[in-house]
This record gives sequence, C-alpha cells and structure tokens, in this order.
Amino acid sequence: MMSAVRIAGFGHAAPSRRVTSAEIERRLGLADGWIAKRTGIEARRYAADDEALSDLAVVAGEAALARAGTARSDVAMVLLATSTPDHLLPPSAPLVAHRLNLAKAGGVDLAGACGGFIYALTVGSAFVTAQQAPVIVIAANILSRRINNADRNTSSLFADAAGAVVIEPAQGTTSGILGAHLMADGSAYSMIQIPAGGSRKPFNAATDPQETLMVLEDGKAVFSKAVAMMTSAAETALQRAGLTASDVDHFIPHQANTRMMRAVADKLKISSSKMRSTIAEFGNSSAATIPLTLSATSADFPISCGDIVLMTAAGAGLTGGAVVLRW
Repeated sequence: MMSAVRIAGFGHAAPSRRVTSAEIERRLGLADGWIAKRTGIEARRYAADDEALSDLAVVAGEAALARAGTARSDVAMVLLATSTPDHLLPPSAPLVAHRLNLAKAGGVDLAGACGGFIYALTVGSAFVTAQQAPVIVIAANILSRRINNADRNTSSLFADAAGAVVIEPAQGTTSGILGAHLMADGSAYSMIQIPAGGSRKPFNAATDPQETLMVLEDGKAVFSKAVAMMTSAAETALQRAGLTASDVDHFIPHQANTRMMRAVADKLKISSSKMRSTIAEFGNSSAATIPLTLSATSADFPISCGDIVLMTAAGAGLTGGAVVLRW
C-alpha cells in the first residue's frame, strides 16, 4: 500500500445554464444527433458571464468539506487542478482557500489538463501521509470561454464544472491508495493547446483572438494516444496494487467522450456495468470530470467500504495517469 489515506468526502458543482447538443448542432449546421452519436454528449453546462473558476471551485469544496465533516482549521493544503484560473497571476488556490475559510491551509494551482485530478490526488495523498493532515483536492474548469464556437470538435465536447475530494489520514485501516502511475508524453505536446498567452507566444496588440482559443490538432491521433495512455497507466497502477481489472468495483475514467471511455474499458476488460459516467449530461470539463462523476453518481452507485475504485485519465501535454484505491 502506498499510503493510508482515505477520501473522507466529495462534492461537485456545475453552472445552471444547460446547453444541449441540439442547440450546438443548429448553430453549426450539423445533422440532428451528430454530436451524441460521436461523443455521447447530450448536454453540457456553461458558466454565467459573472461566474469565475473560483466560484465553481468554492461550491464543490464546500460540499466536500460538509460531507467529510473535517474541521476547517485542520486542513493543511488546497490543491486546485485547473487549466482556466481566474487570472494568469496570481494562482486561484489561495483565493479558494480564503473563501472556504481554510485559514491554516497552503494553496497552489496544478495545471495538469485532463490528467490534473489524478496528479493532484497523488501529490495530495503523499502530503497527507507526510504531514498527517487533511488536504482538499479540487478540480475545476471553465472551458466554455476557451472553445472556438465555429469549430465543431471543441464546441461539441467541452464544458464547465468542478469536483472536489477531502483526503485525510486513515490510520489502522486498509483503505487508501494501493497503486498509482503518472505519465507524460511531450512528443504529443502540440495536439491540444491554446497557442497564445504563454511565454512562447505572449499576448500583444497584434494577437489574433482565435489564438486564445483551444485547438484540437488531430482528433484521431489524440483518441489513439489517450486510450493507450489511460490503459497503460491503469494496468501499471493495478499491477502496483497487486490487483487485476477483475477486482475493480467502480471504474471512473476521465469523461472525454463515450467512445474513448468504452475503448479503455474494453482494453482493460472491465464490464460496462462497473463504469461510472456523467458524459451525457455534463460533457467534458477536463480535470473536473473524475471527481464530478464520483460525486454525481454516488447516489445511484454507492461505494461501500472495501470497494476497489480505479480512476484513469489522459489529456493535453500529454499528461495522464491512474490511481487504484480501496474505499
């Protein structure tokens, strides 16, 4: 076992504005059902004009803290996995910690794209083990402001949401992370990106607004590499845990699109009955999808003490990984 750390509580948040795939299809002149057929997405949520990333993160964090019953004065760290912070500077995590009244907590953003929650959960668990203090991991994104509304690839997929978990020491139990594996493949760095705004191509008076929006270079190549990364990471994490796919009770993959999720489940030989999904209603909110799905499906698919949960993700960078934990 890597660490005696348990998920003490979870929560999620999504904006109230629901945007259907039919609405996007009409705008782009696509056939009825085109998006759902290719992605499994029927609807997604978009933030209101006055909503920022921190607003969603705080709501999800409040829900997770309430469910955990953790004293706020005990929380030692806020890890915020996001690609869409409130500002380029400063990071948003200190503001989220302040708004959650976590006065003794450190706070830092972690930019791991769709793999961000897996990275943050792994790093956070190591911190919990080392410091014997609770950590809140929040993954949140507002991607509706980074999609090209004329591009069917990004318009059909991306959404806004947040998910959060409180992790804490679990002495004297067999719960915790049993195995984990993190991956990166910089050879695919340009496949998913926002071209302008960084040090390579900083904003200036001549910046084309289109270069501030997300570009998906080659959907088929992204699909192939992401499936391979998610599958490989999951296999390695299971091996490190001393388990096989047949031991998994709940499979929570990154909600990229239905085809990708099913492809990974098939390669791992995990039954569709064990896969948890929110893709149809909430779309792809990058790092937020795994904790969102954990929280939003918990009523219909309760996780019992001792259950084995497998989470795996891959995204821009490419970054990815997997975590196996015993509940």
